[in-house]
Amino acid sequence: MQTIKIDLVSDVVCPWCAIGDARLQQAMDRLANDYAFEVEWHPFLLNPDVPPEGRDILEHLSVKYGRSATEMKAAQHDIINAARELGLNFEQALERRSWRTFDTHRVLAYAKEQGQDAAFNRALFEAYFGRAESPTDPEVLVPIAESLGLDGARVRDILASNEYAEQVEREIAYWQSLGVSSVPSFIVDNKYLLAGAQPPDALADALRQIAGERTAGA
Repeated sequence: MQTIKIDLVSDVVCPWCAIGDARLQQAMDRLANDYAFEVEWHPFLLNPDVPPEGRDILEHLSVKYGRSATEMKAAQHDIINAARELGLNFEQALERRSWRTFDTHRVLAYAKEQGQDAAFNRALFEAYFGRAESPTDPEVLVPIAESLGLDGARVRDILASNEYAEQVEREIAYWQSLGVSSVPSFIVDNKYLLAGAQPPDALADALRQIAGERTAGA
């Protein structure tokens, strides 16, 4: 059975990353009889300029996209509905704040070493969109870590230091150098870039086509 490698570039404050991950899971399920998959998560800073205290989400989006708060609220409802169709908890999505997640990605680098990066990312999606909790708050990160069998004290030590900072900076710069400018981005077999939270059928078709091209070129 062929193995398809997928590098998933994502940020935990990106709603389309949560949706894109869920859609990717559905696409892979549809191809599970024919292919095995190896998925690796990588960091991206969606909000590099947000101050430490965060910003009201509608205010932030209005400034970012040059649209009214009313327009952005309507767009958020569309996102919430898309998430619900996938069984994702976005119940508090309109109550969340915008955050800069560099320190979060440092913790995720530790989780990745322990084989828990996917589970940690998904738990943060739930905390952020489902409960409007801050993904940068140690009191959010530590319980999630411990629920996954990770060392909560280790997480606190990471947050109190600069550990993993250079690694995260290098990873972000690397993927940007390869053309990743938005998330989610899926890089398949270190060669093909699939951008955005595409529908499961479209993702499955793209993955099947890529695997077919690999076989034809073998």
